This record gives sequence, C-alpha cells and structure tokens, in this order.
Amino acid sequence: MNKQPLAYRARPAKLADLVGQKHLIGKDGVITKMLSHQKIMSFILYGPPGSGKTTIATIVGLEYGLRTFTFNASTDKKATLREIIEGAKHYGALVIVDEIHRMNKDIQDYLLPHVENGDVIMIGLTTENPYHSINPAIRSRAQVFKLQQLSVDDIVERLLQIIEQYQDELKISLTNQMISYIASSSNGDIRTAINNIELLSAVYGEDSFSYEEMIKTLGKPNLSLDKNSDHYYNILSAFQKSIRGSDVDASLHYLARLIMTEDLKSILRRMSVIAYEDIGFANPTIQTKMDACANACERVGFPEARIPLSLMVIDMALSPKSNSAEVSIDAALKELEEGKTYKIPNHLINQANFEEKDAYLYPYSYEDALIYQQYLPDELFDRVYYQGIRGHKYEEALMKRNLEIKKVLRPKK
Repeated sequence: MNKQPLAYRARPAKLADLVGQKHLIGKDGVITKMLSHQKIMSFILYGPPGSGKTTIATIVGLEYGLRTFTFNASTDKKATLREIIEGAKHYGALVIVDEIHRMNKDIQDYLLPHVENGDVIMIGLTTENPYHSINPAIRSRAQVFKLQQLSVDDIVERLLQIIEQYQDELKISLTNQMISYIASSSNGDIRTAINNIELLSAVYGEDSFSYEEMIKTLGKPNLSLDKNSDHYYNILSAFQKSIRGSDVDASLHYLARLIMTEDLKSILRRMSVIAYEDIGFANPTIQTKMDACANACERVGFPEARIPLSLMVIDMALSPKSNSAEVSIDAALKELEEGKTYKIPNHLINQANFEEKDAYLYPYSYEDALIYQQYLPDELFDRVYYQGIRGHKYEEALMKRNLEIKKVLRPKK
C-alpha cells in the first residue's frame, strides 16, 4: 500500500503536463523560454496555494539539470543551507526556498552573496505579496513571477487526467457534475481537489454514491480564510469597492465571504470606513446607522450578526455616494507634505508674542455668528479645499451655506 498522498504522487514531472500558468510555462512563457535557452536566473514564484509553485520549481531543477535542494525558510536552520552552499561551490546547485517571506536576516545575509556570484540559483516560493513581505535585498536579486489562481476548467482538466492515470487505484465513478463540483469547491487549489477525489475513493471504494452524498462527505468547500493573507485583504478590498460602486449583489457576495471568516471586528472596521469615506455627506445618517449596526453585531455575535450586517450593507450599497470629505482633507494634507506650513494669523494665536496683534473678533457677538476676519495664512488666503459634490440634498445645502459664508469671510477685493 502506497502511503504517499495521491496529490504528491500525481505531481507532474514536466512542464507540458501542468495546467494553467501559460504566461510562465506555456509555449511562449518566460520560464519555458529560459529553459529552452538553458539560461535560468534566480526568481520568486508568488501565488495562491495549490497553483503550482513547488511543482514548477521542481521541474525547472530537473529540466535544467542542476542538483536541486529544498530549503524551508520557516523551519530549516542555517547549517542546512551552509551544507548546500559548500557543495554548490564545486558542482552548482538550484535551491528552492519555500516560504521565502519568512527568511530571517542572518540566513538571508549568508545566502545573498552566493546568489549574486552565481554559486547557486535560487527559486523562492511564497503565497504572500513579495513587494510587501520579502526584503528588498532578496527581491533585487531575483525576478518576481506571479502565478494566477487556477480556473475551474484548469482543475477539471487535471482531475480527468489523474482519474484516467490512476483508475485502477481510485475505482470510483464520478459524473461530470461531480467533477465540476470538486473543482469549483477547491477554491483554485488543485491539491484540495485531488485530496477530495482520494477521500471519496477511500470512503466509497467501488460502491456507487449520489451527488448529495458526495457533498455531505466532502463537507464545506475550501475557502481562503487566513486573516493574514493577501487573499483575505483582497476580499476586503473587493467588498468596499463593490459598495462604492453601488453593486448590492456583489457587496452581499463579498460580505458572505467575510462572514465565513467570523472576523467581526475587521468587517465592522471596514464598514465604518466605508460609511465616512464613500457615503459621507450624501447620506449622513449612515454613520449613525453604522454605529447602531456595530453595537447590535457585537451584542449578538455570529451567526445572528449576519442579519444586521446584511441590512447595513444593502443600505450602504444602494445609498448615494460622496467622497468630498476624503478629497478635502487629502488636499489639505498634500499641501502640508509639500511644506506649505505658513504663519498663523496673529489674531488667532492665544499666547502673547512680540508682534502687534489685531483683536480677535468673537463670532457669537455678531449676527449669524459671522464676521469678516482672516483665518487662513496669507499665502493660502484664497485656497479652497472643500468643493462638495452635487446631486445630494444634504450636501447641496452645505455647499449653498458655504457660498453664503464665503461672501462674509472672503469678500471679493
């Protein structure tokens, strides 16, 4: 009996057997071209789990003809790498660095010179965005190639190959509908799909089973729920952009994916941002509603919190939108970043100084609490940060009042 998992044994042995990633390993793919010219440079493969990173790296080692070693940056010690490097000085080597984003500085400092002088070729593997998670010193010595999540069709194609290749071992009969479900529920991870086929074979053997029995056996679909992963932040981003774009159905789809993480705090934080950033003055009651929603969700928790969340997301997605508050403060901040920190008018300064001060005019002593006096520094006297967005009743009222105020505070000279 073979104890190695089917997903391990079924790993392709040449690039032509891989599915997906045509931009890298297709006929005109960059890795294919490097191999055909027998010129491999160090590179980093970045992509989601099960997209083929390890397989591609292993095949490159085989087809390039270099001795290949695997080093796990999370668990292996510097002594392991030193042993590899010493051998590489005489024969050359390809080092596959798994979880390269976890490589500590000591190991990195030891490896870098050997990559730079060509003693070793390095292929780094990571699920994390290398531009955020990998030290620039490593990145500068390697090309970064991004792998795409495998499509359902890619996974179906590979599953059909495996079912045919291992039919004597698997013995199960799967309909096209079953194979399609296994592929789509794997969330782009081909290992998960293969493991599920192996599980069904172990549970049912040659016995027949229904589509419903299969779903019950496999349990919940594979979901990318790591709250520290790029994929999770991509869902948060898609969630906010769907609400901003007023697509209520997309907003609910991404809300559902976030609810599956049960990370209520992150969901509420993002929704609070949306209330102020994307809706703002167009519907100012939304901020109060959002506070009430947050209180209710924290009080009842999941699973009941899904209901006020859904109510709030529908309201937000269909609400009119205004980002004028964000645009206004960003314009003011940009000027400060450019060094425009001019002298405050004397009559606004509390403490005495050596300059003659005009009297501060207390607005409440005047009709409508308005009286002409300068508030901005001289250099910014005519600066306008808030311009507003038309089409929303509340904000148009603010804009109208702002014009009336400016007639007093900034009369035309």
